[in-house]
Amino acid sequence: MSIGTIFSTQVEQLVAGGAGLARYEGQSVFIDNSCPGDTLLARVYEEHRGWARAKALELIAPSPQRVTPFCPFHQTCGGCSLQHIAYETQLTEKEHILRDAFTHIGGISMLPAITVRSSPPFEYRNRFQFHYIREGSGKMALGFKERNSDTLVSVSDCPIADPLIRQALTGKRLTPPPEKDRFSVYARGDILLSEGGKSRGAVPILDRYVLMDAGVFFQSNALMLEALIQDLLAVSAELDTSLSAADIYCGVGTFAAFLPFPRMDLIEQNKVAISLARENTRNKGTRAQSSFRYFAQSADDWARASAFDYGFVVLDPPRQGLSPLLRKRLARAALPLLAYVSCSPATLARDAKELLSGGYRLRSLTFYDFYPHTPHIESLAVFTHTGV
Repeated sequence: MSIGTIFSTQVEQLVAGGAGLARYEGQSVFIDNSCPGDTLLARVYEEHRGWARAKALELIAPSPQRVTPFCPFHQTCGGCSLQHIAYETQLTEKEHILRDAFTHIGGISMLPAITVRSSPPFEYRNRFQFHYIREGSGKMALGFKERNSDTLVSVSDCPIADPLIRQALTGKRLTPPPEKDRFSVYARGDILLSEGGKSRGAVPILDRYVLMDAGVFFQSNALMLEALIQDLLAVSAELDTSLSAADIYCGVGTFAAFLPFPRMDLIEQNKVAISLARENTRNKGTRAQSSFRYFAQSADDWARASAFDYGFVVLDPPRQGLSPLLRKRLARAALPLLAYVSCSPATLARDAKELLSGGYRLRSLTFYDFYPHTPHIESLAVFTHTGV
């Protein structure tokens, strides 16, 4: 197979990143904008040893799982690249991707059944980062990056956005800070927070309000966040709450605000986020037996000095997963219960491999579809230690 080769093939499944996997002359071929079951005419544009990338030229026979994209910006906007695939099929394919990561990257073949938490497929997204676009004749617009490009495309509506964000977008009521070309907004219920406007406020999550700032990371799908918190509460309920706990990469302290442990360490490098975490857990520290400690430092710096004497630890690292140092410290700590929240199946599987080699057992694995119509996969892996 060489660049320029034109061939017909049938797409077998989706892979990480959202491309379709097909075969030609014994090699794997990855085709964007395809759907499992499609029969396509495609042209190779990138070649590697044993695999290639190809562009679909013609849809010979569409898959029964292919649907009409719902957004007029589908061909240009970089978001929602899977909206041509039926939602139930998206869930099935993402579950397979999560499982394959554990098999091929983690070397773990015996997995528990994966629980799937689905999301409403529209108007689900509460947080966005918009780009401010300066168009001709002095006009301004809001938009996103084009697919596989740094070029910006203006949009007048977004069907996956929270209704309040949609109203503000179509009504042109979102204004960025003067010094920024991109800015973040968050909305839920009747609350709209935006950099450049009112950026800080308390948003409803389950039975309470969580203080956040539009400029600080916060999960973008509140309904899925609530499902995740409820699952964490169920996991932690089996432990003696007199044990101490830690929330590593705690952000604004969302998990710690709900978890039942009166003694917790919260670790977060972002100083604005950790100050919000103090506020969100303040009421839990009013009891005499309560003790919360806050570490405004990197997880590695904290890990070097920590004794890891916890009954429960929850982790929510960035996409690159755990550092080698933190992986080793956790693997040696033999914690009774470890909950790992992940936004990358690949790094989760890599980290799980080392945890299992340290004596942990993977007790449960849950997939949360925080981002319907996109390739993103969020999950919760719960580990127990066989020596505890």
